[in-house]
Amino acid sequence: MTFAACTAARIGEVSGVRVKDIDTTNWIWNLRRQTTPSPGGLADKNTKGKTARRVPLIEEIRPMVARRLLTIGDQPDARVFTGPRGGRITSAILRDATHWDDVVQTLGYEHPRRHELRHTGPTWTADAGVPLHVPRLIAGHGSLQTTQRYLHPDLQSVVHAGRTLSNHLTGVRAPPPPSPALSATLRRL
Repeated sequence: MTFAACTAARIGEVSGVRVKDIDTTNWIWNLRRQTTPSPGGLADKNTKGKTARRVPLIEEIRPMVARRLLTIGDQPDARVFTGPRGGRITSAILRDATHWDDVVQTLGYEHPRRHELRHTGPTWTADAGVPLHVPRLIAGHGSLQTTQRYLHPDLQSVVHAGRTLSNHLTGVRAPPPPSPALSATLRRL
């Protein structure tokens, strides 16, 4: 779940990532495929937008990815993430393997869907001050309007925006925003 949240990836895209797709020099995931249901079972196909994209693998998830790559060894076509029995990941498998419903209930949320993890990455990226065209490309959205629908700034970001505007209008330089509670959020996922 953490990988999906930090990369703004669909569950099918997480299932489709292969060892050869990970550039550990630059920590970039060259996202090329997704796993989707098809007649006869699950199949790998192009991404939803039919375009490969580059997704940064942030420092917080690199150790997890590195451990997975070490476990797999020298098998470039091997899947980086698999279900509990070694097969492809589906939304249902992810829900069961991560005890999603229990986690959601413990956190006090009502019925969040796993796809909502895809909103997390673009929100964090925009909150960090990255121009919106970059999270659009990372998420593989066709338009900025789609990306904007995925953004859900928290109260702290909205308060900081107000302070920044006030300081701009009065000529005072605003201090940088407080560090987001990324590590606390990751621990909860």
